[in-house]
Amino acid sequence: MTDPLTVPPVVRGNYAFFFDLDGTLAEIKPHPDQVTLPEPIRLTLHQLAQQQQGALALISGRSMSELDALAAPYRFPLAGVHGAERRDIKGQLHRVELPPTLAAELRHWLNEQAPPLEGCEVENKGMAFALHYRQAPQHQRAIESLAQEAVKRFPGLALQPGKCVVEIKPEGINKGAAVSAFMQEAPFLGRLPVFVGDDLTDEAGFAVVNAAGGISVKVGQGKTQAHWRLASVADTHHWLLQLAQLHALTDRREGYESPDRRI
Repeated sequence: MTDPLTVPPVVRGNYAFFFDLDGTLAEIKPHPDQVTLPEPIRLTLHQLAQQQQGALALISGRSMSELDALAAPYRFPLAGVHGAERRDIKGQLHRVELPPTLAAELRHWLNEQAPPLEGCEVENKGMAFALHYRQAPQHQRAIESLAQEAVKRFPGLALQPGKCVVEIKPEGINKGAAVSAFMQEAPFLGRLPVFVGDDLTDEAGFAVVNAAGGISVKVGQGKTQAHWRLASVADTHHWLLQLAQLHALTDRREGYESPDRRI
């Protein structure tokens, strides 16, 4: 779909919420280590998760350890590295690993090829490699060519383009598959999915949510499969606060209070 898309509705009922982080819940920074998740937003995510019996997950290209650090002190179901690693509501971990020999060979090859591209960075995520060029956008084509050459040289890999990054990951790993996996488990099972994201990496999630009749929300400009749009991270925060307030009001009207409120 193309512009214009309208702001998503503030919904109540039995929903399963999935949020990307960078560019969706948190402003993108020149370096990933500079990104923070504002405390009021962390608290609001926690409240919304409580209101939906835990049916809220963060789905990101970041590792789960990074997501936990950004969301602390709260702990949510997670899908990191685009779903290559996932933690369900019970804390059980699900991981897709690159074969050790393949990972070592790919790491060595990338580190040999990347140094001439000043300002670019190779990030080893264990089960994937990210080639960053945010600090050197003039090297976009060179990075894309390098990534394409990598998947030709090493079988079983696929590319995942993003904002100023190209990731090399195992085939079949994407955010849509992560959403599908969560939707087969409690407390997500039987709910209507909502997915909010800003990047090309989120389009697979939008496709799964659309097929389920859910709510897909694109943050920012650009072509997308999403059915709704929020203009910015600030607009995502506003919509999220409205969601949590509506669900809290509904709970009070129905005579239910969350465990936090009872305490």
